Amino acid sequence: MTIDTSAIPPYTLIAEGLEGGARRWLVVTPDGARELGEGVGLGELLGGDAEAFRAALAAARPVPHRAVRLAAPVDSDTEVWAAGVTYTVSREARMEESEQSADVYEQVYDAERPELFFKAVGWRVSGPGEAVGVRADSTWDVPEPELAVVCAASGEIVGATVCNDVSSRSIEGENPLYLPQAKVYRGSCAIGPWIRLAEGVGDLLTLGIEAAIERDGGPLWKGDTTTARLHRTPAELADWLFRGDDFPRGAVLSTGTSAVPGPEVTLEAGDRVVIDIEGIGRLANPVLRGKAGFGR
Repeated sequence: MTIDTSAIPPYTLIAEGLEGGARRWLVVTPDGARELGEGVGLGELLGGDAEAFRAALAAARPVPHRAVRLAAPVDSDTEVWAAGVTYTVSREARMEESEQSADVYEQVYDAERPELFFKAVGWRVSGPGEAVGVRADSTWDVPEPELAVVCAASGEIVGATVCNDVSSRSIEGENPLYLPQAKVYRGSCAIGPWIRLAEGVGDLLTLGIEAAIERDGGPLWKGDTTTARLHRTPAELADWLFRGDDFPRGAVLSTGTSAVPGPEVTLEAGDRVVIDIEGIGRLANPVLRGKAGFGR
């Protein structure tokens, strides 16, 4: 996806895709575009606290507006984590798909400790316009449109982005212990189109989320929700993530889904998933089946 930086809202951090998979980082401010120095990636920006993050962005040099090709706003080693069963709808959907283990999802929804799981490392993450995937051995696959927060090494939330937590509901529904196989595979995570800084995105608990699956050029499914329905706040989820581990280069944490397609809908190769989050932007990705189409 290519866009001119003049069309990007201020208080936005973007990753420009370069040859060979490299990235150049820019920040769009009310005064124009600024470019981070060579060798400065997301990990360097997130390596301290929120104050250090803001200082690093302020030190970026002004550059003229220009067209950039957007890449996933992560480094190759960025850790992406996710939370599950954080909305009532998600709890009900998980209970429906896994009748023999329905009480597991009921318990985790009401428990003090949230469900958190590792989702992807940066090099596996798809960016704007890049393909997401469904497993070749799965029969029921869905997009999960989610607000994701970007955390500094201190655990502070410094920005937000859009995440598509693609999942196999048939595999997870067979047995909850299969969750890593249902959630973590090639093409299962997309993030973008950029990172909206905390100054630009506003209250994380008032954002509208819309999602759609398109097939053969027309709508197949649409859903919408709001982060006001989150059972746990993004700050609470981030606190739990950082309680037992360190993230010296920061982390991205996806906060769970509430717009859930029903059992009559499953992703197929050739579909297109479109997710819009108010105040952040749009993430759109075509769908592939199996890992072969992703190369190495």
